[in-house]
Amino acid sequence: MDPTIEMWASLLGNFGFPVAITIYLLIRFEKKLDRLTDAIETLKGVIKSK
Repeated sequence: MDPTIEMWASLLGNFGFPVAITIYLLIRFEKKLDRLTDAIETLKGVIKSK
């Protein structure tokens, strides 16, 4: 079995569905924040070069 699936199954069994969903959403949100930070840094560089 895939280790990721085992981790999710363990989380569901030990902590419950709401906690597992919260962790999943926080991980997704973090990735989007990283992309937004990169885009802002790029925009900042473009603005400074003009």
